[in-house]
Amino acid sequence: MGSRIRRKYFGDRAFYKMALAIAVPIMLQNGITNFVSLLDNIMVGRVGTEQMTGVSIVNQLIFVLNLAIFGAVSGAGIYGAQFFGSGNTQGVRHTFRFKLLICAGMVVAGAGIFLLFGEELILLYLRGEGDGAQIAASLGYAKSYLAVMLIGFFPFALSQAYASTLRETGKTVQPMVAGIISVGVNLCLNALLIFGYLGFPRLGALGAAIATVVARFAEAAILIVWTHKNAEKNPFIVGALRSLRVPKRLTADLAKKSVPLMLNETLWAGGMALLAQCYSLRGYNVVSANSIASTVSNVFMVAFLAMGMAIGIIVGQQLGAGELEKAADTDRKLIVFSLLLSVAVGGLMAAVSPLFPRFYNVPGEIRGLATSFLLVIALCSPINSLSNAAYFTMRSGGKTFITFLFDSFYVCCVTVPLAYALSYFTNMPIVPLFLICQVIDIGKCIIGVILIKKGVWIQNIVGKGAQGGQEIL
Repeated sequence: MGSRIRRKYFGDRAFYKMALAIAVPIMLQNGITNFVSLLDNIMVGRVGTEQMTGVSIVNQLIFVLNLAIFGAVSGAGIYGAQFFGSGNTQGVRHTFRFKLLICAGMVVAGAGIFLLFGEELILLYLRGEGDGAQIAASLGYAKSYLAVMLIGFFPFALSQAYASTLRETGKTVQPMVAGIISVGVNLCLNALLIFGYLGFPRLGALGAAIATVVARFAEAAILIVWTHKNAEKNPFIVGALRSLRVPKRLTADLAKKSVPLMLNETLWAGGMALLAQCYSLRGYNVVSANSIASTVSNVFMVAFLAMGMAIGIIVGQQLGAGELEKAADTDRKLIVFSLLLSVAVGGLMAAVSPLFPRFYNVPGEIRGLATSFLLVIALCSPINSLSNAAYFTMRSGGKTFITFLFDSFYVCCVTVPLAYALSYFTNMPIVPLFLICQVIDIGKCIIGVILIKKGVWIQNIVGKGAQGGQEIL
């Protein structure tokens, strides 16, 4: 009995070595990126609460566009991973071209929205109780920060297109290296431009924006140069830019996968932004505390987020190779591993939760709230891990509409209305309100487990005779 359970839910050493070979580089890249974002947040927080609040509001809004781009490339990436698994280089090349085109369109649309409605969007987060001078100052810092960050949309989109394709073809180290160099550039420029070290101007929040944009250009340049200089290792790039033509039928198939994922990520990120707006009604201090807690928690959550991406890549490749039973077995073991990892990460986050808020030059009330938020997030780590693993499982098999219903539909139709009702129509204190809005995702986990056990996601979408297969290229 015990050995049967071990074989069903746990792999051998070779299995975990294979999984970690994919997950660890992603984990390191995202971990370093989020750690530098934490340092960035602390540095701006050391300058003043108003600047930190302004920056955090803009980053919350830009997060919606970033995830929309991520969703678009991920939708095409479902085909990319399966094309690679089936040995179809031309298919990978076409998905790469599709990513470039859809990212360009989204950058233009996103920049237009922020240029036209940026101030109105920022003010949505400054409606709670607070000092008028603080609110005006935060608005000014947010507007100047956004003006510079708009320039960084283009290199970010390019990096996503290149990095995602490299990962889908099994090359996770190169995006990691580019990410590490990028965050190194960001960190150094942060120190110079936020505080004005070594004779540089002391720019505060504006300096943080400049540093981020320069770092994004650096990352994009590294990925582009390495990919094209190593064409023998990346055959998909050969001739990829001679034309941006993608076969019509494949374009339709890619759009069917990309659009639901793009909408899903956009609506999910929008839901998170609406949650933050609901929390902000409890006062200006809550906005600052939530910024601290979300930035700190992102450093820890990269562990099971990377495991989710590994599930999408590994299981997607096995599905593309026609190894359906193996894919189901691999998925089950990776989900168990991700859950165990989240328990350890959550415990570590809870242990250090009082430490990080002390680095910020903010009032004690904000530090206390941030610590409470971190404890809640740590408690809910297994919930977040399971829902994340279920999301990537269904995505790996191309079930993007089901993914949409499971993920963003739940957030927008369950979590956000609950937060809105509690924020607007009750006097519930912010910490229990925050806890309820986190715990409610248990419902999403139950739905995810049911869908995974039913096997609705197990399909090959690029093999011979399958939708999106070689015959349509």
